[in-house]
Amino acid sequence: MNLRSRNKVSADFSMSSMTDIVFLLLIFFMLTSPTITPEALDLILPKAKGKTTNKSNLSVSITKDLQIYIDKDRVSNSALESTLITRLAGVEDPTIILRAEEGVPIEKAVNVMDIANRNKYKIVLAVKPEKVN
Repeated sequence: MNLRSRNKVSADFSMSSMTDIVFLLLIFFMLTSPTITPEALDLILPKAKGKTTNKSNLSVSITKDLQIYIDKDRVSNSALESTLITRLAGVEDPTIILRAEEGVPIEKAVNVMDIANRNKYKIVLAVKPEKVN
């Protein structure tokens, strides 16, 4: 006579539900964690409403004609970095305000940002505040 039970208990553990939960947690943390790009320039972008709290050491302006001015003095593109270094020598926490007119190619603004990044200067991109109706 065969007295063995017909209902066998399986000792196997199904990992499919556990892997689903781990996969969902992984996606959640990947989407919610801040994306940090270590090669990006450190920019302080001002808000359109309110005032910036940074003390301006000097201002770099780029006109539509691609002329570069430091404060009110015209500077050539090749002498820009050396002029910035001499004017900001000995200044604690040097800050540059970059004012680029509308229509200026982005390469010109990025060139100034790159100079600031190489010399460890803070840079603020000046924007025109939007009119609120």
